[in-house]
This record gives sequence, structure tokens and C-alpha cells, in this order.
Amino acid sequence: MTDAARADVAVVIVNYRTPELTKRCLAALAGERETLPKLRAVVVDGGSGDRSAQNLSRTVTRPEYRDWVSFLPLTVNGGFGWANNQAILTLAREGHAFEYIYLLNPDAEPKKGAVASLVEELERHPSCAAAGSRLLDEHGGLVPSAFRFPSPGREFVSAAQSETVGRMLRVASTVVKTEDSADVDWVTGASVMLRTAALHETGLFDDGFFLYFEEVELMHRLHAHGWTVRHVPASVVTHLEGAATGAGSAGVRPMPSYWYRSRHRYFALTRGPAGVFAANLARIAGQGVAVLKTVVKSSQRKNRIRLAEIIRASSGGAASVPRWGDAPGKLPVWIMRP
Repeated sequence: MTDAARADVAVVIVNYRTPELTKRCLAALAGERETLPKLRAVVVDGGSGDRSAQNLSRTVTRPEYRDWVSFLPLTVNGGFGWANNQAILTLAREGHAFEYIYLLNPDAEPKKGAVASLVEELERHPSCAAAGSRLLDEHGGLVPSAFRFPSPGREFVSAAQSETVGRMLRVASTVVKTEDSADVDWVTGASVMLRTAALHETGLFDDGFFLYFEEVELMHRLHAHGWTVRHVPASVVTHLEGAATGAGSAGVRPMPSYWYRSRHRYFALTRGPAGVFAANLARIAGQGVAVLKTVVKSSQRKNRIRLAEIIRASSGGAASVPRWGDAPGKLPVWIMRP
């Protein structure tokens, strides 16, 4: 038996109104138990408010799932990080001692060996707290999966919508492109395996985020505690990007208002008030460049809307990080704000 085969892995899949995708995800995951016989999964329904809970509660009782999949219905749509926290805290409260927690989006399907590849990477690198997969879209095209942390410089380049500006200013791209396993700042939360020992030390997701930036902040915290994060191209996962959140690609339609609130909270927690000011100033300046590049009124209006969102966003207050062993069920801090 290989080291990977001995590993205790808990998979958390958070569904929100995508039960059919969740069932496809489970079916793909089932094949991974050939090499990871101790793998277990928790399917969470994040307060969908439709018939997802009834649908999925029946699914997990099927013969092919009932021995290794459990179901956790939540009554509140508390967001990605909070829902994952509830599953992790429930597992901890029930006394399960998993070495690794694998977070998998319901719109993601691991290819054969994808999960084992993440386990093997964590086994080879004891200082690594998080290992993320290479994502492909439904047509086999590469989806950005590994990244550098947000910074004022990258905010300016992103808002300016110009790679040329980034090269002129020598600002490294947010996206990391590599064919080999490598240390990176952060990896996508669509398919990421976390070391339980690291979460004991740093805490779980900050529940002040509803959606977006929660995994970035967690991985920033992991780095601050001396852990590393790795991108693992050998772990290949197909991802129907945006299907689980309904957001789609940022290039297709503007990001929702909670993206801006999460962005603001990230900079507040990781860089403080001065960092928030610098990031906002850089983004506003970058949007000015974007406006100058076009005379199309619809594009100008889109940029005005983005500026308004930046101004409306608030810092979100202090960190709110559940610790390992906390009782599940506490509402996320963002939902309790006036």
C-alpha cells in the first residue's frame, strides 16, 4: 500500500442550487477511492432553498455512496467559506481525525488520479499546507489555477485591462503559469487539499467573506505562519467555471457587489488601512486608464459602476476566524452586520 493509500482524506463539496452537477462530481470522485480507500466525503447543501437538499439526501443513501458519503443540510446561505467551515467543524466535533481536507466545487470533476496526486504532493512536502489542482474548462482549455497575491500594482494593471501596462511597470502577472509543481502564493479553492495540522494552527476560513477572496486570505494566513502553498499540475480537474456561483467569467459580466466587499476586506485584513487606501487608489487610477482607452459609452458606464462599487465597499471589520474544535452552527459575521 502506498503512502497516499494510507491517507485519511475528507472531501467537502458545497452545493448551492446545482444538485445535478454535485451528483456528477460525486460520481467522478467515487473512482478516486480505488487508490484512496480511506477517502470520505461530506456533501453540504448551503441553504439552497430549492429541492437540492431532498435530492442530494436521497443520492447519498444509494449503495455506491452510503458507506463513505454523508450529507449536511444548512438552513442559511452563509457563503463558500462558512459552509466549508461548518462541514470541517462538524467532522472535528464527531471525532474524525483526517490528515487532509479536500475542498471540491460541485462544478468540478477530478480526472483519474487527481486526488491522489494532491495527497502525494503534501506527503513529499511536509511544510506545504495547501495543494491545488490544474483546472481545465469543459473543452480542455487551461483555466487559471495558481496565482500571486493581490497588490496595489496588480490592482492598477487589472483595472487598466492592459497587459502592456503591466509589462511597462514590471508588475508580475496575477496568474502563475508553470508546467511543473511549484510553490505559489495561492491556488483556487475549486480543487484544493488542505493539511489539517496547518488549520489547527491558523484557523479556518474567515467568515466575514460571503464569496470570493476567502481562500486568498486563508492562504495569506498560512504563509504568515510559515507554511507553503503548491500548484500541482499532475492533479487535473475539469471545472465548469462560474456554474456553482452563477457568476460566470469576469469578462462576460461585471463582478457582483459582494466581490468588491470581499476584495476590500482582504486588503484590510492583510495590509491594513494604508493597504486598502493604496489598493483603492491604484484601482481607481487603473479604471481611469481603461476609460481613456475607449470611447464606447457602454464601456464607460461599466467603469463608472465599478468605481461606485469600490466607494461603497467597507473594510468589513476585524478578522472572524473559527478555530479547530469550535462548535458548528454560529452564523457568519457578514450576515450579522447591520
